[in-house]
Amino acid sequence: MAKQEKQISEVDLNALAQALAAPFDPSEVKFKPQAVSGNRALAVPFVDARVVQDRLDDVLGVMGWQDSYECLPDGAVLCRLRVRVGAEWITKEDVGGQSEQADEGDRRKAAFSDALKRAAVKFGVGRYLYRFKPQWVDYDPHKRQFLKLPTLPAPTTLKLPTPEEQPTAKPRGASSPTPTRGKPTTGLELHKRLHEKDAQLAKEGVCQPGELVKFVVAAGTQAGYDKELASWTGPAIDLAIEQTRQFEASRRSSGKEVA
Repeated sequence: MAKQEKQISEVDLNALAQALAAPFDPSEVKFKPQAVSGNRALAVPFVDARVVQDRLDDVLGVMGWQDSYECLPDGAVLCRLRVRVGAEWITKEDVGGQSEQADEGDRRKAAFSDALKRAAVKFGVGRYLYRFKPQWVDYDPHKRQFLKLPTLPAPTTLKLPTPEEQPTAKPRGASSPTPTRGKPTTGLELHKRLHEKDAQLAKEGVCQPGELVKFVVAAGTQAGYDKELASWTGPAIDLAIEQTRQFEASRRSSGKEVA
């Protein structure tokens, strides 16, 4: 008798997504300075990798998820996160960057943690934190600590569309308009699209792989923004767009292809 595979209903999937994306206990959310100006700092929220691991354990079970890592030439780390949904395994991946700690081992460990957290965001874990608008708060630059932390707003609850709300399928052969994309609205979207642009330019021989990303991050950090693209908002995203245009225009005008 063939083994019967467990079927996952729409309700089960919705419940799973709700559980993964549920807000963390406020005591588990920390803040880091995205930019510092005198005695004020722009505070952005984050959670430790262990908090993310606990969420995966609680929702999926210890045997319900897997992670693997690949160290990239530029020091970044790629995480492939797999979660089990019924009889299937679903994989999502993302890249984490090194920290600015003095010890090389600590910097590399930070890249692994960052990569896991970014990959988990694609399953909804902690995604609501990226919608938090950074706030300027009092900060002690000598002790490198906030004097007062901002209050997290009440997060919105994730709701997946019901079957009735799903878009109606087009008849076979019907053409679809070419989608247009405006500028990224979040740091996570910026991170994804900048890496896509980097890969496109590298494929065309305009630059080396990773060169565009390094250029934009360097410009951002020089302007006082955090080196993590996923934390960039508003003016930082505008800066990234302008730097990308300048980079591409400069490389294409030179007429030299990368070997």
